[in-house]
Amino acid sequence: MTKRPLRGIRVLDLTNVLAGPYCSYQLMLFGAEVVKVELPGSGDLARNLGPDAVLNRAGIGTSFLAQNAGKKSIELNLKDGGQRALFEDLVRGADVVLENYRAGVLDRLGFGWKRLRALNSGLVYCAISGFGQSGPMSQAPAYDQIIQGLSGMMSVTGTPETAPLRVGFPVSDTVGGLMAALAISAALVGRDRSGEGCFLDLSMLEASISAMGWAVSNYVISGVAPVPMGRDNATAAPSGTFFAADGPLNIAANRQEQFTTLCTLVGRPDLITDARFADREDRKAHRADLDAELNQALGARPALEWERLLSDAGVPAARILTVPQAIESEQLTHRGFFTELPFPGQAERTLRASGNGVLLDGEPLRPSARPPLLGEHNDEAVELARRWNTGTAIPRPAPEPSLAPADKD
Repeated sequence: MTKRPLRGIRVLDLTNVLAGPYCSYQLMLFGAEVVKVELPGSGDLARNLGPDAVLNRAGIGTSFLAQNAGKKSIELNLKDGGQRALFEDLVRGADVVLENYRAGVLDRLGFGWKRLRALNSGLVYCAISGFGQSGPMSQAPAYDQIIQGLSGMMSVTGTPETAPLRVGFPVSDTVGGLMAALAISAALVGRDRSGEGCFLDLSMLEASISAMGWAVSNYVISGVAPVPMGRDNATAAPSGTFFAADGPLNIAANRQEQFTTLCTLVGRPDLITDARFADREDRKAHRADLDAELNQALGARPALEWERLLSDAGVPAARILTVPQAIESEQLTHRGFFTELPFPGQAERTLRASGNGVLLDGEPLRPSARPPLLGEHNDEAVELARRWNTGTAIPRPAPEPSLAPADKD
């Protein structure tokens, strides 16, 4: 494979559960060396999360296995003097420190940004939290569902009768992790130009609202508050979920030519000249009537036939799959999305680890090793710190002189 762009970047990952580990998993896929710093005896809470109680008790719950392949694990108690010294050695050689404690926790342990920057002026320090490091909610605890509710996301998920509903996967954690990975990558590029690291204060609430697109922009620009619309798309019609002979089918005929093609292929060319459906705004205003007409026609064939017929004609259409069906799709197999890895602690099993949807020069980004057992790399920690501090993996320019007033924090 082509040299991965983050090869040589060293990441100290102090995070737990999802947003932070998902971030460092992305960095690992792009080539970074990631060392998880875990609490002795217990480690990442995700080690105990998942539907398999046996794996949870063994400290390798499915939540942990899903996003920690390719990382090393060392146990450190940051309240212990000797272990604090080792952590400081690792910081001196690191490129990135990533944490998702509640705001101020690492500072109270003596490792806030001022101390970390003194140890390593080129360090990129990223703190992921529910609400950011400042503001009236900065000390409030937050999990994904809390953020989904506060962002307005749940208020627009479901139908008018069923909303608010939680999105069926931890979308706010995932968006927060992706934004953190993007911010860290950008900060590393900036450091290569200036020689200076920086402090990234990432709010999951703000990242989630940023990712909500038109649901937010329609209100802040046009003053139109979004409402839950279930399976429909607020921006176009016919666009949403329809029903074929054997089950549901998503169709997104958002452009005029797609609408024309759809009506022709389902045997209803009369809908094209119906005044109720003349243009996009007319179709949105008469969405229920249009959906009823199309559903009646779509009931003549199974969903897979419609998917192929419409897609071949340029109308976006596809069946609605279950998670098992999606995972076993030919498309993912063709792209090499999953990698078979040894299962930690169970030689007779294998583990399927996901990629991230990026091909680098035609090759999928794959994890370099299986997820680690808790403290699996404890014996390597001192040598790891020595290696990280012997030379610099990626040469850095000298810091640019600053004309700004001295930092007072």
